[in-house]
Amino acid sequence: MDSLLAADPPRSAVARRGPAALGRLGGLAPAAVLAAGLVALPLAGNDFLAYQVALFLIYGIATQGVALCWGRLGFLPLGHALYFGLGAYLAGGALKAGLATPAGAGALAAALLLPALLAWVVARLLFARSLRSGPYFSLITLAMAMLGSLGALQWSSVTGGFNGLGDIPELPGLDRFGHFYWLVATAAVLSTGLLGRWLRRPVGTLWSGIAQSEDRMQLFGYATDRIKAKAYALSALLASAAGALFAAHQGIVTPQAMGFVLSTEFVIWAAVGGKASPLGAMLGAVAVGWLSSELRDAFAYWEVAVGLLFIAVVRFLPEGLAGLAARWTDRWLAPAPARPVAAAPAAVPAGVPALHFDAVRCSQSGVRILDGLSLSLQGPGIRAVIGPNGAGKTSAFNAMTGRLPVRGGTVRLGDADITGLNAWRVARHGVGRKLQIPSVFPGLSVAQNLQIALWAGRLTPRAALGAAPLGWHTPLLHRLLARFPELQAQQALPAGQLSQGQRQALELVMTLLPEPRLVLLDEPCAGLSPAETHRMIDVIREAVHELGAAALLIEHDLAAVAALGGDVLVLHQGRLLAHGPMAAIQADPAVRAVYAGARK
Repeated sequence: MDSLLAADPPRSAVARRGPAALGRLGGLAPAAVLAAGLVALPLAGNDFLAYQVALFLIYGIATQGVALCWGRLGFLPLGHALYFGLGAYLAGGALKAGLATPAGAGALAAALLLPALLAWVVARLLFARSLRSGPYFSLITLAMAMLGSLGALQWSSVTGGFNGLGDIPELPGLDRFGHFYWLVATAAVLSTGLLGRWLRRPVGTLWSGIAQSEDRMQLFGYATDRIKAKAYALSALLASAAGALFAAHQGIVTPQAMGFVLSTEFVIWAAVGGKASPLGAMLGAVAVGWLSSELRDAFAYWEVAVGLLFIAVVRFLPEGLAGLAARWTDRWLAPAPARPVAAAPAAVPAGVPALHFDAVRCSQSGVRILDGLSLSLQGPGIRAVIGPNGAGKTSAFNAMTGRLPVRGGTVRLGDADITGLNAWRVARHGVGRKLQIPSVFPGLSVAQNLQIALWAGRLTPRAALGAAPLGWHTPLLHRLLARFPELQAQQALPAGQLSQGQRQALELVMTLLPEPRLVLLDEPCAGLSPAETHRMIDVIREAVHELGAAALLIEHDLAAVAALGGDVLVLHQGRLLAHGPMAAIQADPAVRAVYAGARK
């Protein structure tokens, strides 16, 4: 049991999964290997080779930012050269002003921080409006890079226009063809090691969870738009730091440093090296950069060759060169299990708040879904929600948890008006929800799925960067796994490989682990055998009683509803038709007419 929440599942069970497997190919051990290779490089080559590789390493740092967003969080930034160019121009200006002067020192700090701040603002504005990152985000970032390049070209009094910002001095004591290589190599190792370390911490698991099911993450109470904005700002910080190194390395910055071509190259390098691995992104930039420089003078169609390489990798190695390397590094990169630690109590409101729907109306595409639904529930216990298909059962849950816009009326939970709130805000009021179709994180292991649920309401930003939460456990977790021993036995298996019944069990456990005060369960017994249904009902009854919570359960199996006990709510055409004990509901003529298909 103590190994349940180990830092990562055993490699042999998850090597087939991209992010789960590649999380290790980006940790401290690969960073040490990278450091050893960079130390040996000047000894094996000459100063010009070191100078050339330093440029590719600089590009690699920026590429790691693209890989972080694309490979770990699931959204693709197409305009990362904007932050690279901003960092380069600002750092170039700082070096020309002199680092010893207040203006120069301030410009150098701005070179790193202003691009990251800009990225955070842009991401907050875009992600707060929609959970879907998709092509719109990519196109907006691309447009920003094109505008930045145009601005650099036109603002010639500051940027030097087409000729660029030239005569940038070297960093004091670091000549470009000598010791500057060691600064770049150190920065590359630090970025690789730090990102690799974070990917193996809770924050890395949360990033992967957002990429695989942002809806589910929000239902746990995670403010995914804010998490993505911070990650995007971190990626921009990497790009701006790389741009600052670029300015000192090249001695000149031109508008091409923030243009479309460089942005595209960052994406290509990340794909070739491995977008889910910091080390892969770094090696992709170095490998493709070096190959391009070698082919440029020897082969007239070198760009075609690089393009074909990109197509081949995307087609045959979707996880890039790092994914290929991960097949041979499974065992010696496997981390040690985390030390078991008792988790802190979940941050949920005390007591069971009353739930009130007051004339709630919802519609989509002109179709009325909820038509003035009013109901009121108080106190702990299980209530079942029944009704024919299209009655509005799932829609009522969706309206409550921010997944369906409310066109009229109010939804209150205790003293709080939660009408129209985002799902993560509703979850923080102590609401847990299981979806109609089991929603898990298919590319993460069962153990990692449980970790994400257990951290909900408990994980602080500081703790997300540490190792201790990887070993958190609670008494409720142990009791639930004792009831579902198959989950305990398959904790290293990717959740996407579980059977229907096992996914239903896993999502139920995940819904209960944050210890909500109000539990919304949408057909938890769907697709289960009679024995599995009986066990599921027992677990729900026991867990709700242990938590002292209230539960609303949508179910079509009236035998299961009767076994659960408690009151029954009948919905029909978006309204509450009847409410009372099961015996009274079965005897109600209006309910019998609806289920018999007769007209009211």
